[in-house]
Amino acid sequence: MYAYRYPAEFTPAIEGGFVVTFPDVPDAITQGETIPDCIEDATDALDEAISGRINSKLDIPTASSAKPGQYLISVPMQTALKAALYEEVTKLGWSKVGMAARLRVDEREVRRLLDPYHPTKLPRIAEILQRVGVRTTVVAQSESELLVQNKL
Repeated sequence: MYAYRYPAEFTPAIEGGFVVTFPDVPDAITQGETIPDCIEDATDALDEAISGRINSKLDIPTASSAKPGQYLISVPMQTALKAALYEEVTKLGWSKVGMAARLRVDEREVRRLLDPYHPTKLPRIAEILQRVGVRTTVVAQSESELLVQNKL
């Protein structure tokens, strides 16, 4: 199962507001004046960090459980779906050309599907995930959370 909801620490800043860090994703850091601002900025920072890892072909860290006092921050749904596809294709050892051939889709579409900065319609990403054996499930709690399960 792929889950892209990470614990964040909000540390009071000397000048006011909070500095937000992610123990599992050290390259995601931001700050804000209020808790709601921090949550919004943390979502953006986490989105950029995960997208950057996909773009740079780096591993995406597994999210740990939240500890008392930490906030859980989810990446946007499109990023979560693209991250799951990226991780699954990486696990399978497929190149973009190989993926295109196996799924009988154009290589340009594969490049766009794996590009975290290219806007792709969510149903299309979910369809491709299903074709590689990954079922998507959206679980609504106090805020939207995306869980991507790797079984059909």
